[in-house]
Amino acid sequence: GFERRSINQLSGGQQQRVAIARSLVNQPRVLLLDEPLAGMGSDESARMVDVLKRLRQSRAILLVEHDMDAVFAVADMITVMVNGQLLECGPPAQIKASVAVQQAYLGQEDSFHV
Repeated sequence: GFERRSINQLSGGQQQRVAIARSLVNQPRVLLLDEPLAGMGSDESARMVDVLKRLRQSRAILLVEHDMDAVFAVADMITVMVNGQLLECGPPAQIKASVAVQQAYLGQEDSFHV
């Protein structure tokens, strides 16, 4: 099983889950996560989104992430930055509807597809 493997023998998604598990040992009230879905395939990403949804029920999560589908699935509030500058801040529906966000990230006025 996984419990007998060295951390470097685990997939990227498994390593991320181990890192989050380690951070939960001290029962923090806030988790700061920097791109926890980086390098994951769609199955691993979906599992991580499920983990994040469960974790947000008992603590605050500050999530830096580029996977917008995951962000929309997990976040209550989203802050969008472009080149270090605040572009928009609000609930997921506001961000999805924002023409400025769509233009900045899609280069056109298409809506996000979730």
